[in-house]
Amino acid sequence: MNVSKSILLKLIDEISESQMREVIDFILFLKNKQDNQEFKDLLSSSESSIGFWENDVDDEVWNNV
Repeated sequence: MNVSKSILLKLIDEISESQMREVIDFILFLKNKQDNQEFKDLLSSSESSIGFWENDVDDEVWNNV
């Protein structure tokens, strides 16, 4: 186990039940924040590739397929 995780577990052992709920909420917030950033990164990369495909030449070629 790494040092950070060890410290975190020790601190969790020392807090009250109500504080544990706040810690859980905060951890979930951090996970959601990370998931949202990953989604934004994926969206951004897909938008850049759309620009490559969205052009009149390709539209005309694919219209006749």
